[in-house]
Amino acid sequence: MKQSSKVFVGMDVHKDSIDITLAEQGGEVRRFGEVGGDRTALLKAVRKLSSRGGELVFVYEAGPCGFWIQREITALGRVCWVVSPSLIPQRPGNHVKTDRRDSENLARLARAGELTPVHVPDVRDEAIRDLVRARDDAVIAQRRARQQLKALLLRNDIRYVGKTSWTSAHLRWLSELKLAQPAQQIAFQEYVDAITVATGRIERFEQAMRGIQFVHAMTLVAELGDLTRFASPRQLMAYLGLVPSEDSSGQRRHQGSITKAGNAYARRALVEAAWAYRHPARLTRIIALRQDALPKQACDIAWKAQLRLCAKYRRLRARRVLETKIIVALARELSGFVWAIGQHVKPQ
Repeated sequence: MKQSSKVFVGMDVHKDSIDITLAEQGGEVRRFGEVGGDRTALLKAVRKLSSRGGELVFVYEAGPCGFWIQREITALGRVCWVVSPSLIPQRPGNHVKTDRRDSENLARLARAGELTPVHVPDVRDEAIRDLVRARDDAVIAQRRARQQLKALLLRNDIRYVGKTSWTSAHLRWLSELKLAQPAQQIAFQEYVDAITVATGRIERFEQAMRGIQFVHAMTLVAELGDLTRFASPRQLMAYLGLVPSEDSSGQRRHQGSITKAGNAYARRALVEAAWAYRHPARLTRIIALRQDALPKQACDIAWKAQLRLCAKYRRLRARRVLETKIIVALARELSGFVWAIGQHVKPQ
């Protein structure tokens, strides 16, 4: 290795091991080896590489091991990129996947300039992100248990004649149900208990977040970080996976469903929030109280979003567009208004 060369260090990170490959700028690609996945082994490898001189750029995929590796390496004065697995270019027909190949691929792509680092939250933001994601897990568990309960009842031709599920009336109806077979009654009660537990978890999380009205805002802040890093609303929409996929060739242009690339938690938060725009735009007393301490510019943007998105919902419903498609379209435009607030409203 040349003393002044720039070296990209690809790391395939796992719980118990890190496979490392080096790609020298304008030079060879060679394997450094495999080290342990703990802090001591990592820092020993970083110091050994640093002792050889040259500029080092470490890179690894975002995954279950989190961001502690990036923080440890940057604390030593080195550059460390974390990249999203969904944004790593893949070779067609490449069906061989090993740790060694993955670390080599990261090193080569980083050297070629084909990787874009993701935003790395600080420790406090990551703590809020963990809280937000724990609530999201509870919501998913609740939804799954509800679906399983409904499937059990449908298999036994037990139907609720009321208008809306999971209301007080529906829950009373469930509490009075008795299935014919004891084994089925046990399964039924387990599903009901799972729903009760998940619902309690959600309520406790939302209480910690000062109510449901803050959940979506906290999710976006924790997951997206500094919005000024996005140069345009379109860039934020693409990061959230809210732009349509496309398969075009020559004069033919075909757009499909959204890409769903990028941050799924922030995307789900925007989709959940977009359902509120089914109702006519109005400044309720609750909204007015919530906005009392906010900058006027943020309130103006929020009101503009209400007017535009509520009108768009009515217009698309009149054209009989599928409601789920409308909500996704509203979520995409809502991300543009979120970007505007992040760009133009300074924190107080």
